[in-house]
Amino acid sequence: MDRVQAAFEAMPRAGFLPAEQRAQAAYDGPIDIGHGQTNSQPRTVEAMLRLLEVHPGQRVLDVGAGSGWSTALLAHLVGPAGVVHGVELEPELADWGSANLAAQDMPWASISRAAPGTLGLPDAAAFDRILVSAESARLPEELVAQLADPGRMVVPVAGVLTLVVRDGDITTSEHGGYRFVPLR
Repeated sequence: MDRVQAAFEAMPRAGFLPAEQRAQAAYDGPIDIGHGQTNSQPRTVEAMLRLLEVHPGQRVLDVGAGSGWSTALLAHLVGPAGVVHGVELEPELADWGSANLAAQDMPWASISRAAPGTLGLPDAAAFDRILVSAESARLPEELVAQLADPGRMVVPVAGVLTLVVRDGDITTSEHGGYRFVPLR
C-alpha cells in the first residue's frame, strides 16, 4: 500500500460527513456538507494528493478545508514532524471541520476561519505544499506567493486541475477537467 492509500485507510471519509450523509461515504462523488459546500469526490482528492507529492515533515496549507477530511489526509501524510494549516471561509464549516479534525488527535494540524478578503495564510508562509479545494477563475497569485521554493501547489483553475511547481522558476501543468465549488 502506498502512502496516499494508507492516508485514505487511516482517515475514513465517514468521520468527516454530516451524520445523515455518513451512509454515503463510499460514494465516489461529491457529498453536500451544507453552506453551498461539498466533501470532494474521493477519486478527485486522491488525484490531487498524488500530484501534490506530500512528504513527511513538510509545511502544508489546505485552502477550502471544509469538513476537515483533506486536512486530516494531509496531516497523515506529513506526520507529527510536519504542520498542516487548513483555512475555511464559511465560519460554521470551519468550526465543524476543526472539531472533526480534533477527533483525529493530530495536534500538528489545525483548521481556522479564513480572514475575509485574504486568500491563504500569508503571515504563516512559506508552505512546501498548498492544496486548494475550490475553483479559481485564474491562477491565484496570492497563493503562488505563499509557496516555498521548492514547492508544489494543486489548484483547480477554470475547470482544469493545475499543478504549480516552484523550483527557481514557476511552471504550471494541466491534469484534466474537474468541477469544484468556487474559490471566494
